[in-house]
Formats: sequence, structure tokens, C-alpha cells
Amino acid sequence: MSDLARQLARSILTGFERHFSFFQEITSVARERFEESDWDGVRTAAAKRISFYDKRVRETIHKLRDSFGIERLDEPLWQEVKGIYTGLLAHHSRPELAETFYNSVFCQLFERKYFNNDNIFVESVVDRRALAQRYRGFMSFHPRDGGLETSIWEILSAFYFNVPYEDVDRDAKRIADALLRRSRFGSSDMEELRIDVLEFPFFRNKAAYLIGRVVRGEDSHPFIVPLVNNEQGGIYADTLLTTEDEAEAVFSFARAYFLVKTPVPAATVAFLQDIMPEKPIAEIYMSIGFQKQAKNDFYRDFLNHLQESDDTFQVAPGTRGLVMAVFTLPSYPYVFKVIRDRFPPQKQVTPELVRKRYLQVKMHDRVGRMADTLEYSDVAFPLKRFSPELLAELKEQIPEKIEIEGNVLFIRHLYIEKRMAPLNVFLEQANEEEARDALDDWGRAIQQLMAVNIFPGDLLFKNFGVTGSGKVVFYDYDEICYLTECNFRRIPAPRTPEDELSSDPWYSVGPHDIFPEEFPTFLTTDVQQRRLLKELHPELFDYRYWQQRQKEVEHGIYGDVFPYPRRLRFPRPETVPPEPATVE
Repeated sequence: MSDLARQLARSILTGFERHFSFFQEITSVARERFEESDWDGVRTAAAKRISFYDKRVRETIHKLRDSFGIERLDEPLWQEVKGIYTGLLAHHSRPELAETFYNSVFCQLFERKYFNNDNIFVESVVDRRALAQRYRGFMSFHPRDGGLETSIWEILSAFYFNVPYEDVDRDAKRIADALLRRSRFGSSDMEELRIDVLEFPFFRNKAAYLIGRVVRGEDSHPFIVPLVNNEQGGIYADTLLTTEDEAEAVFSFARAYFLVKTPVPAATVAFLQDIMPEKPIAEIYMSIGFQKQAKNDFYRDFLNHLQESDDTFQVAPGTRGLVMAVFTLPSYPYVFKVIRDRFPPQKQVTPELVRKRYLQVKMHDRVGRMADTLEYSDVAFPLKRFSPELLAELKEQIPEKIEIEGNVLFIRHLYIEKRMAPLNVFLEQANEEEARDALDDWGRAIQQLMAVNIFPGDLLFKNFGVTGSGKVVFYDYDEICYLTECNFRRIPAPRTPEDELSSDPWYSVGPHDIFPEEFPTFLTTDVQQRRLLKELHPELFDYRYWQQRQKEVEHGIYGDVFPYPRRLRFPRPETVPPEPATVE
């Protein structure tokens, strides 16, 4: 049995190594795409990479079945396999990812009743802290050796791009000046500081980010420099970010995953945790493309939270959705969304189409305006933690997706998403200034989604959430589509007085026709909100504005949406042409 167990363990680890090799290969191409201003290539690579994991898991399962005839579970054998596999990871550079891959293979081979720590890595055996300490993964620069500006120049020069800087001396001075102004350590004692920078750039959309930290003694704060390709043969530093909030915005759950080389992911994650100590480890893994590892870490955190809390799952606040049944645990900052078994007639979608659209969002550029989700199958919940109201609602809405075994409730398929205040609820409770800011940001969210060829479909406020930082994020995807699929029209003038009084349209309406001038009417009945919308974003109610944005996207002109305010950006020379369709 030991020989068979050893072969099975090695086969699974080989499958993981094959996966990681492909993952790193497509990630490494991001540098070339950035240098060549191949923005479509960046987006394609980011989307393609997401599907790699499941393909490699399926390949490994086929190999186990074809080579070893694995069909039914032999528990003693597989417990030995797990022990041998654990030994193989003793000196591995990515053991936590390899554990997760093992779990994926096992859980697709066998029934859920065997999903326990004897058979899989419910609890990790990896000491990630020790792994991060063994592998630095960053370069250190000391202003005392030649001054702050020289250190910044050395940082910029340490990354060997095939495209030169527009003016590296100018950028070094700008970053040094910004650090003197923005560092919480103040402008004094700069020679006592150390600047650590991760050794590989983080690529996303049109930028390459240098991720670092400024260290003084035991204290530190972020040091993040976004580099932008001017598409005319030069690179420039766009700004310097130095606060934890700014770093968290860069690594937001509502943005696309970074493409970054990570020879030892635990070391990269540990560094990022140091500059964003409040950010959950699952979100950090997710942000650098390891969504399966994020799922694993999230579930471990969730199990720990259940053990440490005693509140009950409740129906989520806000307007009940027609497509999703949504519930939450008040003490946990996430919502759980399950596709209803049946939809009302007005919803022209199917469960399969809803799942397809959620995948579309995961693979698209979310520009900080569409919430990412974690997708799970066969999730076990303690039955006693469900309120009677919620349990009754789930039995009514999703009877085909739940199963109760003893004191456990299983949900066959669900999405987990960061909890936000529904925009409609937020507006009901907001004062005038808060309402104005939220509606203004709702408009910017629509514009930024347009910039990446997304039309939300259903613009109702109940489908948007407000984050703790006040940002408006879209989270209901059942009617989402590409902007270029829509036909934006003006409502024709009525032909007769009878037309004007009729409750039915006097003009033909196609399946893809959209009339922006109608938006204020169906968005809200609140007169003040309508007034603010027309004052803040009149362009959104003009069909010509939407048509113009469509033309830009069709011609490959995508807006630049950076995860930091315009006011933080360094000024651009007047001789440089303005960036097209920029929205921030």
C-alpha cells in the first residue's frame, strides 16, 4: 500500500506543479504586455489565468483514475497518501497552495461525508510565518547611504523595463518630495528610514505597481508607486501612495486580480499583510490571483468565526431579490447568495445564465465597481444557527439547493460576497450631504463601468452597495451585459395627444433598446434625488453620451480608471496629449 500511496501523492503534487508552472508563465507575460501597451493582451491573460486551476485539477483526476483505477475511497490508503504528501511539502516553496490543490482533487473524487481533517487539509500544517522569514522576496534601500532622492532613483532603476522612463530624475524627485509631505513619519529623520520594495512589479490594466513599505524601527507604512506607459515609448511614475486606506483601495475586492510573479506566495502575502494589517488574508491571496487559496483560507476563517460567535443567520436587509436568496450573519462582514430555484416571469434569465454572468464579472476588469465573489459547492452550516424566518424562506425559495442531515444544513451552490449597505437603504437614512455624495459616486460608478464595456442592465439603487469608505459598488449581475450589445435610443415624440396619454409606448421597443431619458423616472420617486441626479450627472440621461462611449469602446479606447483620487496624481507635462476617456 505504501508504494501506491507514494505514487498517488507524487501524482497529485506533479499536477499542482504543472498548474503553477502555467500560472507563472502567463503571469510573466504581463511585463511584456505592459511594455508593448497591449492592454487587450493584459485583460485576456488575466481572464484566461482564472480557468487554469480547474483544468489542472481535472487533468490530475483523470490521471489518477486512468493510471491507478481510483474510483471508490479507501480511507486508510488516502490517509497514508495525505501523510506522504505532507512530507513532500516539508521543503516546498508553495506548500499552502499545494495543500489546497490536494483538497480540490480529493473533494472532486469522493463524497462530501469524507471531507474531514483525516482525509484533507481542513487545517493547514504549513508554518507560513517561518516560510516568509526564510524567503525575503524584497529589496531594501537606505536613504542614509546617499539621500532620499538617490534611494528613490535606485528603486526606479532596479526594475529593468524594456521601455525607458520619460524622466527618471524628475520622477525620483517627485516621489521623494511626496514622501516628505505624505509620510506619517514626517520630514525629519529620513536617514533613519528603510524602504523595502517587493522584487517583482504588480501588473493590472494599464499600470505596473511597485509595492513597498517605509520602515522606521518596528513601525511602517505603505510605499506604492504606480508606473504608467505613456504609449509613446516612455514610462512615468503617476503618484505615490503612503496610507493603509490607499493600499487597500489598490488591492480592493472590487478590482481585477494582479499579475505578479510570486515564487513564494506566503512571503508576498506576509509583506502585503504588513502594509494592510486589517485586510483578511483571503482577500490578499485573491488579489494576486490565487482565488482557490482565497476560498480555502476564507472557509477556515469562517469556521473559526462560527466557533467564536453565537448569533444566527438572518435574511439580509434590503429589498428581496427576484433572482437570489440572500442571507447574512450579523457578526460576519459577508453575505451569502443562492440562486433561486425559480424566477418570476419578468426575469428572462435561467440559473445557468446567472452563473455565467457571475463568471463573466470574475473574469472582467471590475475597475473597483463590481464586487468579487467566492463560489462554493456543498457548504455545511450548523442548522441551529439559522433563524426560523430565514429557514422558512430558504425552504420556500431554494428547496432544490438545500439538504438537511441531522444538525447540519448543506447548500449545494452559493456565492459569498463582501457585505455592503444597499444604496437604496443608505439613501433612506442619509443626510443631504451623504445622499449627494452617494448619488455622485453612483454616477461615477456607471461611467467607470462604461469605460470597460459594461452596462449593469438594472440600474436600480437596490442593486448597488455602499462600502465602509463610502464607495458605491455594483453587486447584482443577472442582467449585466456588454455596453456594445445595447442600443441606446431617444424616445420618439408622441404622434398624437392620445399617444402622450397612453400607458403603452407608441413606438417599437427591441430587446436591446435602452432609453436613458427614462432613467430618473424608474430609479427613484424621491423628487430631491431626481433633482440631484440631473444636477450631478445629466450626461447619463442623454442617449448621445452613451452612444459616444460605445464608439470609443468599439475603437479600442478604454478609459483609465486608477484606484486613487485624481488629486494625488503627479501633474503631466502640457505637451503630453490628454488621456482618452479618463474617468476616476
